[in-house]
Amino acid sequence: MTQGGEAMGRDETGRVIFVPHAIADETVIVEIVEQKKNFARARLIEIITPSPARVAPRCPHFGARRGGVTPPQQSCGGCQWQHIAYPAQLQFKTEIVREQFARIGKLPDAPVRDTSGMSEPWQYRNHVQFQLNADGQLCLRALESHDLVPIRECHIIHPLLDEIFRALDFAEADFASVTLRAGTRTGQKMVILEGRDDDPPEIEIDEPVSIAYQVPSGETVALIGQTALEEKLGERVFRVSPVSFFQVNTEMAERLIELVARYLAPRADDVLLDAFGGVGTFGLTLAPRVARVIAIEENPRAIEDARTNASDLSNVEFHIGAVENVLPQIDAHITLAVADPPRAGFAPRALDALIAHAPRALAYVSCDPATLARDARKLVDAGYRLIETQPVDLFPHTYHIETVSLFVREKE
Repeated sequence: MTQGGEAMGRDETGRVIFVPHAIADETVIVEIVEQKKNFARARLIEIITPSPARVAPRCPHFGARRGGVTPPQQSCGGCQWQHIAYPAQLQFKTEIVREQFARIGKLPDAPVRDTSGMSEPWQYRNHVQFQLNADGQLCLRALESHDLVPIRECHIIHPLLDEIFRALDFAEADFASVTLRAGTRTGQKMVILEGRDDDPPEIEIDEPVSIAYQVPSGETVALIGQTALEEKLGERVFRVSPVSFFQVNTEMAERLIELVARYLAPRADDVLLDAFGGVGTFGLTLAPRVARVIAIEENPRAIEDARTNASDLSNVEFHIGAVENVLPQIDAHITLAVADPPRAGFAPRALDALIAHAPRALAYVSCDPATLARDARKLVDAGYRLIETQPVDLFPHTYHIETVSLFVREKE
């Protein structure tokens, strides 16, 4: 199984072929749909020898079902691994992280622990974005396509989102997208309508839900209810505005926080850097245990949320801007760091600046094993040792992998 979620096999000539909806160790018949110089991509036609890990997917919109394979344009791309038993999904994710460290990071002996999974890996998403088709139906993108698949049911969204999903009617509406968010610990619900013009629509609603309208420039206007929702992680409540990032799996986000705290083992005199700090998920949770927190975030709305979320804290300072621009200007003796970069990982200048500050330990939260492995190589070359990587399954039934890694400066 590969980083992109496909099974990788070889044909009779030895050519590498990537096949969605197949599973490692299966023998299958496929149809080649894309040819490159060194590999090809194919569509699954028939399973000759199935994997013991193959199961019947729960969702009718999933592409690989018993008795045949749905054409790609009719298959929802939201999940890629519903046909794989959950224990096997976790095993594959562990293997993928190890493979990325070995191949990209040149770290074949990277200490990667077994992936930590959910006891109930369904109905976990607190955030989902739909598109509308010409008939006003809520749709997700098709597998490996921009085609829209009308969704009748979704088994990975939280029940609070399912309540909204089933209550919405967009028969006469035309929005670029419709986003549903929920605070699964607080019970708060929000609908964000991304508009095609600056004029807000007329809304009728009899559900206890906030509705925000996002104009093409990106600004949001509260139409009904609150301007943001609240979610609770551990004992701390976080305000999250419509355009602010927040982990889509609340239960496993708490697992990330626990790991970061355990890995960093903060001391009362520490100065903690919270890079890509968002609404304060990590930095504010650790603030009571350190002397000072320096948070850097590029999104102005997220910074506003973080300031609100830190109203009870006096030792947190906020810097707005890209980490690669702000961190080189920080004049402080940083002793610990936590970083939760986007999928692209650290920009080279940002990682250089972090290395120059020489914190004794870094907790690196990653949503992409490939960029993690790339950055790990640079950290190791700069004198850091990778102590441990713990994959955490924030995204069951998809190929996406979240990890927390602890890097310690060698002389420590």
